[in-house]
Amino acid sequence: MKNTLYNFAGCYQIKKLNKVFFLLILFIFCSPIFKALAQSGFDNRVYAPQIKTVEFYNTKKQTSFPVIPLNSTEKLLLAFDDLDGGSKRYSYTIEHCNRDWESSGLITTDYLQNFSDDKITSYSYSTNTFQKYTHYELSLPNENIAPKIAGNYILKVYEEDSPDKIIITRRFYVVNAQIGITAEVAPSNTDRQRNQKINFTLNTGNLRLQNPSAEVHTLVMQNGIAETAISNNQPVTISGNQLIFNDTFTNDFDGGNEFRHFDTRSLKLNSIGTARILKDSATTIYLLTDANRNQINYSFQYDLNGSFYPLNQDGTDPRVDADYTHTIFSLHTNKPSTEGDIYLIGQFNQFEINDAYKLLYDKRSGNYYIRQLLKQGVYDYKYVWFDSQSKKTDYTALEGNYYETENDYQLLVYYRPFGARWEEIAGYSLINSINK
Repeated sequence: MKNTLYNFAGCYQIKKLNKVFFLLILFIFCSPIFKALAQSGFDNRVYAPQIKTVEFYNTKKQTSFPVIPLNSTEKLLLAFDDLDGGSKRYSYTIEHCNRDWESSGLITTDYLQNFSDDKITSYSYSTNTFQKYTHYELSLPNENIAPKIAGNYILKVYEEDSPDKIIITRRFYVVNAQIGITAEVAPSNTDRQRNQKINFTLNTGNLRLQNPSAEVHTLVMQNGIAETAISNNQPVTISGNQLIFNDTFTNDFDGGNEFRHFDTRSLKLNSIGTARILKDSATTIYLLTDANRNQINYSFQYDLNGSFYPLNQDGTDPRVDADYTHTIFSLHTNKPSTEGDIYLIGQFNQFEINDAYKLLYDKRSGNYYIRQLLKQGVYDYKYVWFDSQSKKTDYTALEGNYYETENDYQLLVYYRPFGARWEEIAGYSLINSINK
Protein backbone atom coordinates (compact mmCIF):
# COMPACT_ATOMS: atom_id res chain seq x y z
CA MET A 1 0.00 0.00 0.00
CA LYS A 2 2.83 2.36 0.91
CA ASN A 3 4.58 1.65 -2.40
CA THR A 4 1.32 2.20 -4.27
CA LEU A 5 0.84 5.59 -2.63
CA TYR A 6 4.48 6.45 -3.31
CA ASN A 7 4.16 5.54 -6.98
CA PHE A 8 0.93 7.52 -7.25
CA ALA A 9 2.57 10.56 -5.68
CA GLY A 10 5.57 10.17 -7.96
CA CYS A 11 3.37 10.02 -11.04
CA TYR A 12 1.49 13.10 -9.84
CA GLN A 13 4.76 15.00 -9.42
CA ILE A 14 5.94 13.93 -12.87
CA LYS A 15 2.66 15.10 -14.42
CA LYS A 16 2.94 18.36 -12.51
CA LEU A 17 6.50 18.85 -13.71
CA ASN A 18 5.50 17.99 -17.27
CA LYS A 19 2.74 20.59 -17.10
CA VAL A 20 5.16 23.22 -15.82
CA PHE A 21 7.68 22.23 -18.49
CA PHE A 22 4.98 22.48 -21.18
CA LEU A 23 3.94 25.94 -19.98
CA LEU A 24 7.58 27.03 -19.89
CA ILE A 25 8.17 25.84 -23.45
CA LEU A 26 4.95 27.53 -24.58
CA PHE A 27 6.05 30.79 -22.95
CA ILE A 28 9.50 30.65 -24.55
CA PHE A 29 8.24 29.90 -28.05
CA CYS A 30 5.60 32.63 -27.86
CA SER A 31 7.84 35.25 -26.32
CA PRO A 32 9.11 38.21 -28.37
CA ILE A 33 12.67 37.21 -27.54
CA PHE A 34 12.25 33.79 -29.14
CA LYS A 35 10.54 35.31 -32.16
CA ALA A 36 13.42 37.74 -32.54
CA LEU A 37 15.92 34.89 -32.30
CA ALA A 38 13.96 32.89 -34.84
CA GLN A 39 14.18 35.81 -37.23
CA SER A 40 17.92 36.34 -36.67
CA GLY A 41 19.88 35.63 -39.78
CA PHE A 42 17.40 37.44 -42.04
CA ASP A 43 18.41 41.04 -41.49
CA ASN A 44 21.50 43.20 -42.00
CA ARG A 45 23.76 42.39 -39.10
CA VAL A 46 27.34 41.71 -38.02
CA TYR A 47 27.59 38.91 -35.46
CA ALA A 48 31.35 38.93 -34.73
CA PRO A 49 33.05 41.92 -33.03
CA GLN A 50 36.25 41.59 -35.09
CA ILE A 51 34.33 42.15 -38.35
CA LYS A 52 34.32 45.81 -39.40
CA THR A 53 33.57 48.08 -42.38
CA VAL A 54 31.05 45.87 -44.15
CA GLU A 55 30.15 47.16 -47.61
CA PHE A 56 27.51 45.63 -49.88
CA TYR A 57 26.36 47.35 -53.06
CA ASN A 58 25.76 47.12 -56.79
CA THR A 59 29.17 47.66 -58.40
CA LYS A 60 27.70 50.17 -60.87
CA LYS A 61 27.90 52.68 -58.00
CA GLN A 62 29.71 52.36 -54.68
CA THR A 63 27.36 52.40 -51.63
CA SER A 64 24.29 51.94 -53.88
CA PHE A 65 21.21 49.92 -52.90
CA PRO A 66 21.96 46.17 -53.26
CA VAL A 67 19.59 45.38 -56.12
CA ILE A 68 20.33 43.65 -59.44
CA PRO A 69 18.22 42.51 -62.41
CA LEU A 70 17.74 38.77 -62.80
CA ASN A 71 20.09 37.12 -65.34
CA SER A 72 21.97 40.37 -65.99
CA THR A 73 25.69 41.12 -65.99
CA GLU A 74 25.37 43.42 -62.98
CA LYS A 75 27.20 42.39 -59.81
CA LEU A 76 27.01 42.91 -56.09
CA LEU A 77 30.18 43.38 -54.06
CA LEU A 78 30.55 42.34 -50.43
CA ALA A 79 33.67 43.67 -48.70
CA PHE A 80 34.67 43.51 -45.04
CA ASP A 81 37.68 43.60 -42.73
CA ASP A 82 38.64 41.06 -40.08
CA LEU A 83 40.64 42.79 -37.33
CA ASP A 84 42.03 39.46 -36.12
CA GLY A 85 44.28 39.53 -39.18
CA GLY A 86 45.85 36.42 -40.68
CA SER A 87 43.84 34.28 -43.05
CA LYS A 88 40.57 32.58 -42.15
CA ARG A 89 38.38 30.32 -44.16
CA TYR A 90 34.96 31.85 -44.64
CA SER A 91 32.08 30.35 -46.60
CA TYR A 92 28.79 31.81 -47.75
CA THR A 93 25.36 30.91 -49.06
CA ILE A 94 22.24 32.75 -50.12
CA GLU A 95 18.60 31.98 -49.30
CA HIS A 96 15.37 33.10 -50.93
CA CYS A 97 12.92 34.95 -48.66
CA ASN A 98 9.39 36.29 -48.85
CA ARG A 99 8.59 39.99 -48.61
CA ASP A 100 8.46 39.77 -44.79
CA TRP A 101 12.03 38.40 -44.70
CA GLU A 102 11.08 34.90 -43.68
CA SER A 103 12.46 31.87 -45.49
CA SER A 104 10.42 31.00 -48.58
CA GLY A 105 10.80 27.34 -47.64
CA LEU A 106 12.11 26.39 -51.07
CA ILE A 107 14.80 23.83 -51.69
CA THR A 108 18.06 25.26 -52.99
CA THR A 109 17.60 23.86 -56.50
CA ASP A 110 14.42 25.96 -56.80
CA TYR A 111 16.29 29.25 -56.49
CA LEU A 112 20.03 28.56 -56.98
CA GLN A 113 22.12 27.66 -59.98
CA ASN A 114 25.11 25.35 -59.57
CA PHE A 115 26.12 25.08 -55.88
CA SER A 116 24.38 25.87 -52.59
CA ASP A 117 27.46 27.28 -50.85
CA ASP A 118 30.99 28.37 -51.65
CA LYS A 119 34.20 29.70 -50.10
CA ILE A 120 35.47 33.29 -50.05
CA THR A 121 38.88 33.11 -51.69
CA SER A 122 39.71 36.79 -52.31
CA TYR A 123 41.54 38.45 -49.41
CA SER A 124 44.44 40.84 -48.80
CA TYR A 125 46.49 41.88 -45.77
CA SER A 126 46.63 45.47 -44.54
CA THR A 127 49.83 47.43 -45.17
CA ASN A 128 51.43 50.31 -43.22
CA THR A 129 48.58 50.56 -40.70
CA PHE A 130 48.54 50.72 -36.88
CA GLN A 131 45.55 48.36 -36.86
CA LYS A 132 46.35 45.12 -38.65
CA TYR A 133 43.48 43.51 -40.54
CA THR A 134 42.61 41.25 -43.44
CA HIS A 135 40.32 42.55 -46.16
CA TYR A 136 37.89 40.08 -47.78
CA GLU A 137 35.83 40.51 -50.95
CA LEU A 138 33.08 38.53 -52.66
CA SER A 139 31.29 39.17 -55.96
CA LEU A 140 27.73 37.95 -56.63
CA PRO A 141 26.41 36.35 -58.78
CA ASN A 142 29.38 34.23 -59.79
CA GLU A 143 30.05 30.96 -61.59
CA ASN A 144 29.44 28.95 -58.42
CA ILE A 145 26.43 30.69 -56.89
CA ALA A 146 23.77 32.63 -58.77
CA PRO A 147 20.05 33.22 -58.13
CA LYS A 148 17.68 31.41 -60.46
CA ILE A 149 14.53 33.37 -59.59
CA ALA A 150 13.72 36.93 -58.56
CA GLY A 151 12.86 38.04 -55.03
CA ASN A 152 14.33 38.88 -51.65
CA TYR A 153 17.58 37.11 -50.76
CA ILE A 154 19.71 36.93 -47.66
CA LEU A 155 23.47 36.47 -47.95
CA LYS A 156 25.01 34.57 -45.03
CA VAL A 157 28.76 34.51 -44.40
CA TYR A 158 29.98 32.00 -41.84
CA GLU A 159 33.06 30.21 -40.60
CA GLU A 160 33.98 27.39 -42.97
CA ASP A 161 32.15 24.11 -42.29
CA SER A 162 30.14 25.80 -39.50
CA PRO A 163 26.93 27.27 -40.99
CA ASP A 164 25.68 27.99 -37.47
CA LYS A 165 28.63 30.34 -36.82
CA ILE A 166 27.40 33.25 -38.92
CA ILE A 167 29.53 36.39 -38.98
CA ILE A 168 27.59 38.57 -41.46
CA THR A 169 24.11 38.66 -42.98
CA ARG A 170 23.08 41.05 -45.74
CA ARG A 171 19.81 41.49 -47.59
CA PHE A 172 19.72 41.94 -51.35
CA TYR A 173 17.10 42.15 -54.07
CA VAL A 174 16.81 40.43 -57.46
CA VAL A 175 14.33 41.95 -59.93
CA ASN A 176 12.51 40.31 -62.81
CA ALA A 177 11.06 43.48 -64.36
CA GLN A 178 7.46 42.73 -65.34
CA ILE A 179 5.70 45.75 -63.86
CA GLY A 180 6.44 49.32 -64.89
CA ILE A 181 6.59 52.09 -62.28
CA THR A 182 5.84 55.80 -62.57
CA ALA A 183 6.47 57.63 -59.28
CA GLU A 184 6.84 61.11 -57.86
CA VAL A 185 7.55 62.85 -54.56
CA ALA A 186 4.50 65.04 -53.93
CA PRO A 187 3.54 67.61 -51.27
CA SER A 188 2.18 65.95 -48.15
CA ASN A 189 -1.52 66.19 -47.39
CA THR A 190 -0.90 65.88 -43.66
CA ASP A 191 2.10 68.18 -43.02
CA ARG A 192 3.39 70.18 -45.98
CA GLN A 193 6.15 71.82 -43.92
CA ARG A 194 7.74 68.56 -42.79
CA ASN A 195 6.67 65.53 -44.77
CA GLN A 196 7.29 64.04 -48.21
CA LYS A 197 4.66 61.89 -49.92
CA ILE A 198 5.28 59.20 -52.54
CA ASN A 199 2.61 58.67 -55.19
CA PHE A 200 3.05 56.00 -57.85
CA THR A 201 1.33 54.06 -60.59
CA LEU A 202 2.07 50.46 -61.51
CA ASN A 203 1.65 49.29 -65.10
CA THR A 204 1.07 45.53 -64.97
CA GLY A 205 1.36 45.09 -68.75
CA ASN A 206 0.30 41.62 -69.85
CA LEU A 207 0.16 40.13 -66.36
CA ARG A 208 -3.25 38.61 -65.67
CA LEU A 209 -4.17 39.56 -62.12
CA GLN A 210 -7.15 37.80 -60.57
CA ASN A 211 -6.96 39.80 -57.34
CA PRO A 212 -4.46 42.70 -57.50
CA SER A 213 -4.69 43.47 -53.77
CA ALA A 214 -3.67 39.89 -52.94
CA GLU A 215 -1.13 39.32 -55.71
CA VAL A 216 0.76 42.63 -55.74
CA HIS A 217 2.42 44.31 -52.76
CA THR A 218 4.74 47.29 -52.68
CA LEU A 219 7.38 48.54 -50.28
CA VAL A 220 8.77 52.08 -50.13
CA MET A 221 12.02 52.79 -48.25
CA GLN A 222 13.64 56.11 -47.49
CA ASN A 223 17.43 56.03 -47.97
CA GLY A 224 17.37 52.22 -47.69
CA ILE A 225 16.26 52.26 -44.02
CA ALA A 226 14.12 49.17 -43.46
CA GLU A 227 12.72 50.26 -40.08
CA THR A 228 10.81 53.23 -41.54
CA ALA A 229 9.63 51.47 -44.72
CA ILE A 230 5.94 51.57 -45.68
CA SER A 231 4.16 48.64 -47.35
CA ASN A 232 1.04 48.82 -49.53
CA ASN A 233 -1.28 46.32 -51.13
CA GLN A 234 -4.45 48.33 -51.76
CA PRO A 235 -4.40 50.64 -54.80
CA VAL A 236 -6.76 53.62 -54.70
CA THR A 237 -7.78 53.09 -58.32
CA ILE A 238 -7.54 50.20 -60.78
CA SER A 239 -7.79 51.42 -64.37
CA GLY A 240 -7.21 48.74 -67.00
CA ASN A 241 -3.69 47.46 -66.41
CA GLN A 242 -2.79 50.36 -64.08
CA LEU A 243 -2.76 50.21 -60.28
CA ILE A 244 -2.75 53.73 -58.86
CA PHE A 245 -1.41 54.38 -55.35
CA ASN A 246 -2.13 57.99 -54.41
CA ASP A 247 -4.21 57.74 -51.28
CA THR A 248 -4.34 60.95 -49.22
CA PHE A 249 -2.58 59.59 -46.14
CA THR A 250 -0.40 56.63 -47.19
CA ASN A 251 3.28 56.65 -48.16
CA ASP A 252 3.80 59.83 -46.14
CA PHE A 253 7.35 60.09 -44.76
CA ASP A 254 9.07 62.50 -42.41
CA GLY A 255 11.34 64.61 -44.57
CA GLY A 256 13.93 64.53 -41.79
CA ASN A 257 17.15 66.44 -42.23
CA GLU A 258 20.35 66.05 -44.20
CA PHE A 259 22.84 63.68 -42.61
CA ARG A 260 25.75 65.03 -40.59
CA HIS A 261 29.14 64.48 -42.17
CA PHE A 262 32.84 64.04 -41.40
CA ASP A 263 35.98 63.33 -43.40
CA THR A 264 39.01 61.34 -42.17
CA ARG A 265 40.61 60.58 -45.53
CA SER A 266 43.83 62.16 -44.27
CA LEU A 267 45.30 61.75 -40.79
CA LYS A 268 47.80 64.55 -41.36
CA LEU A 269 45.39 67.47 -40.88
CA ASN A 270 41.91 68.25 -39.67
CA SER A 271 39.17 68.12 -42.28
CA ILE A 272 35.37 68.46 -42.38
CA GLY A 273 33.87 67.67 -38.98
CA THR A 274 37.16 66.91 -37.19
CA ALA A 275 38.44 68.90 -34.20
CA ARG A 276 41.78 67.23 -33.46
CA ILE A 277 43.85 64.15 -34.24
CA LEU A 278 45.97 62.42 -31.62
CA LYS A 279 48.56 59.80 -32.57
CA ASP A 280 50.24 57.32 -30.26
CA SER A 281 50.15 53.54 -30.54
CA ALA A 282 46.80 54.16 -32.24
CA THR A 283 45.05 57.18 -33.73
CA THR A 284 42.23 58.97 -31.93
CA ILE A 285 40.05 61.53 -33.72
CA TYR A 286 37.84 63.97 -31.85
CA LEU A 287 35.00 65.20 -34.02
CA LEU A 288 33.55 68.67 -33.57
CA THR A 289 30.81 68.73 -30.94
CA ASP A 290 27.40 68.48 -32.61
CA ALA A 291 24.34 70.51 -31.65
CA ASN A 292 20.66 69.64 -31.62
CA ARG A 293 19.39 70.54 -35.10
CA ASN A 294 15.66 70.47 -34.33
CA GLN A 295 15.18 74.11 -35.30
CA ILE A 296 12.42 76.05 -37.04
CA ASN A 297 14.10 76.59 -40.40
CA TYR A 298 15.79 74.17 -42.76
CA SER A 299 19.47 74.70 -43.56
CA PHE A 300 20.94 72.93 -46.57
CA GLN A 301 24.15 70.95 -46.36
CA TYR A 302 25.56 68.39 -48.77
CA ASP A 303 25.28 64.78 -47.68
CA LEU A 304 25.49 61.21 -48.99
CA ASN A 305 22.03 60.13 -47.81
CA GLY A 306 23.59 58.12 -45.00
CA SER A 307 26.36 56.39 -46.96
CA PHE A 308 30.06 56.01 -46.16
CA TYR A 309 33.18 55.54 -48.29
CA PRO A 310 36.39 53.95 -46.94
CA LEU A 311 39.11 56.19 -48.38
CA ASN A 312 42.74 57.10 -47.72
CA GLN A 313 44.00 60.31 -49.28
CA ASP A 314 47.59 59.55 -48.23
CA GLY A 315 47.67 56.00 -49.60
CA THR A 316 47.14 54.13 -52.85
CA ASP A 317 44.54 51.43 -52.01
CA PRO A 318 42.10 52.22 -49.17
CA ARG A 319 40.95 48.61 -49.08
CA VAL A 320 44.24 47.69 -47.36
CA ASP A 321 46.12 50.87 -46.45
CA ALA A 322 43.33 52.93 -44.83
CA ASP A 323 43.86 52.78 -41.07
CA TYR A 324 41.36 52.44 -38.24
CA THR A 325 40.86 55.30 -35.80
CA HIS A 326 39.13 55.65 -32.45
CA THR A 327 36.56 58.23 -33.50
CA ILE A 328 34.86 60.16 -30.70
CA PHE A 329 31.44 61.71 -31.33
CA SER A 330 29.91 64.28 -28.95
CA LEU A 331 26.45 65.83 -28.94
CA HIS A 332 25.39 68.84 -26.89
CA THR A 333 21.66 68.85 -26.22
CA ASN A 334 19.24 69.18 -23.34
CA LYS A 335 18.40 65.82 -21.86
CA PRO A 336 14.89 64.92 -23.08
CA SER A 337 12.14 64.81 -20.46
CA THR A 338 11.07 61.28 -21.41
CA GLU A 339 13.04 58.18 -20.53
CA GLY A 340 15.18 56.84 -23.31
CA ASP A 341 18.56 56.83 -25.04
CA ILE A 342 20.38 58.46 -27.95
CA TYR A 343 21.89 56.29 -30.67
CA LEU A 344 24.28 56.90 -33.54
CA ILE A 345 23.17 55.59 -36.94
CA GLY A 346 24.34 55.54 -40.56
CA GLN A 347 24.92 53.08 -43.35
CA PHE A 348 28.21 52.21 -41.65
CA ASN A 349 26.16 50.34 -39.00
CA GLN A 350 23.15 49.61 -41.24
CA PHE A 351 21.10 52.15 -39.24
CA GLU A 352 20.91 49.58 -36.46
CA ILE A 353 19.70 50.57 -32.99
CA ASN A 354 21.68 48.57 -30.43
CA ASP A 355 23.85 49.10 -27.36
CA ALA A 356 27.07 49.22 -29.39
CA TYR A 357 25.93 52.59 -30.76
CA LYS A 358 24.30 54.09 -27.64
CA LEU A 359 25.68 57.43 -26.44
CA LEU A 360 26.59 57.98 -22.78
CA TYR A 361 25.67 61.17 -20.92
CA ASP A 362 28.31 63.19 -19.07
CA LYS A 363 26.73 65.39 -16.38
CA ARG A 364 29.82 67.56 -16.02
CA SER A 365 29.91 68.73 -19.64
CA GLY A 366 26.25 68.22 -20.44
CA ASN A 367 27.28 66.31 -23.55
CA TYR A 368 26.57 62.84 -24.88
CA TYR A 369 29.57 60.82 -26.08
CA ILE A 370 30.36 57.67 -27.99
CA ARG A 371 33.62 56.13 -29.26
CA GLN A 372 33.66 54.05 -32.44
CA LEU A 373 36.49 52.19 -34.17
CA LEU A 374 36.11 53.30 -37.80
CA LYS A 375 38.14 52.94 -40.95
CA GLN A 376 39.42 56.11 -42.60
CA GLY A 377 37.01 57.65 -45.05
CA VAL A 378 33.97 59.87 -45.53
CA TYR A 379 30.96 59.19 -43.32
CA ASP A 380 27.34 60.30 -42.96
CA TYR A 381 25.58 59.89 -39.62
CA LYS A 382 22.61 60.99 -37.51
CA TYR A 383 21.48 60.87 -33.90
CA VAL A 384 18.13 59.28 -33.05
CA TRP A 385 16.13 59.14 -29.84
CA PHE A 386 14.72 55.81 -28.63
CA ASP A 387 11.85 56.21 -26.17
CA SER A 388 12.05 53.43 -23.57
CA GLN A 389 8.35 53.65 -22.74
CA SER A 390 6.82 53.64 -26.21
CA LYS A 391 9.68 51.49 -27.60
CA LYS A 392 9.71 53.72 -30.67
CA THR A 393 12.60 55.41 -32.45
CA ASP A 394 12.25 59.14 -33.16
CA TYR A 395 14.41 60.08 -36.14
CA THR A 396 13.59 63.80 -35.98
CA ALA A 397 13.79 64.77 -32.29
CA LEU A 398 17.50 65.66 -32.51
CA GLU A 399 17.80 66.34 -36.24
CA GLY A 400 14.69 68.27 -37.23
CA ASN A 401 12.07 67.53 -39.87
CA TYR A 402 11.79 69.48 -43.15
CA TYR A 403 10.09 68.85 -46.48
CA GLU A 404 13.05 70.47 -48.31
CA THR A 405 15.41 67.64 -47.30
CA GLU A 406 16.92 65.68 -50.17
CA ASN A 407 16.17 61.96 -49.85
CA ASP A 408 16.35 58.81 -51.98
CA TYR A 409 13.35 56.48 -52.04
CA GLN A 410 13.53 52.82 -53.10
CA LEU A 411 10.25 51.36 -54.39
CA LEU A 412 9.95 47.57 -54.68
CA VAL A 413 7.01 45.71 -56.23
CA TYR A 414 6.37 42.13 -55.08
CA TYR A 415 4.30 39.79 -57.23
CA ARG A 416 2.87 36.41 -56.26
CA PRO A 417 0.20 35.10 -58.62
CA PHE A 418 -2.50 32.82 -57.31
CA GLY A 419 -1.08 29.32 -56.67
CA ALA A 420 2.61 30.35 -56.86
CA ARG A 421 5.04 28.96 -54.27
CA TRP A 422 7.09 32.13 -53.86
CA GLU A 423 7.10 35.91 -54.29
CA GLU A 424 9.14 37.64 -56.95
CA ILE A 425 10.22 41.24 -57.19
CA ALA A 426 8.56 42.34 -60.42
CA GLY A 427 9.54 46.01 -60.37
CA TYR A 428 12.00 48.45 -58.84
CA SER A 429 12.45 52.21 -59.01
CA LEU A 430 14.81 54.70 -57.37
CA ILE A 431 13.20 58.09 -56.72
CA ASN A 432 14.86 61.29 -55.50
CA SER A 433 12.95 64.05 -53.71
CA ILE A 434 14.89 66.80 -55.52
CA ASN A 435 15.77 65.35 -58.93
CA LYS A 436 12.41 64.81 -60.57
